[in-house]
Amino acid sequence: MGERALRGTRLGATSYENDRNTDLAPRQEVSYTCPKGHLTTVPLAAEAEIPSTWECRHCGSPALRVDAEQPQQKKAKPPRTHWDMLLERRSIEDLEEVLNERLAILREQRRKSA
Repeated sequence: MGERALRGTRLGATSYENDRNTDLAPRQEVSYTCPKGHLTTVPLAAEAEIPSTWECRHCGSPALRVDAEQPQQKKAKPPRTHWDMLLERRSIEDLEEVLNERLAILREQRRKSA
């Protein structure tokens, strides 16, 4: 009998509880607008810390809270490139010397194969 009662249901996929006699946490709705003009409204808990930016649901760009000011940009270090790191280890003269050595080796290999 127990097996027949569960036939056709997906265990764990659907909750059979209802919302009767439950109190939901107090909520507030916060609106965000992205640079393209999309309006996104997000329900948050009343005691939650409200972020100043939120990802736009339409285009994915960062949306700013309607009643907030633009957040200040943090000073970021410029990314170090491979060339910058190479110049930290070697001087230009050293690099020219290594280049000439490698070119001489390649020219010698071409002569042997030709």
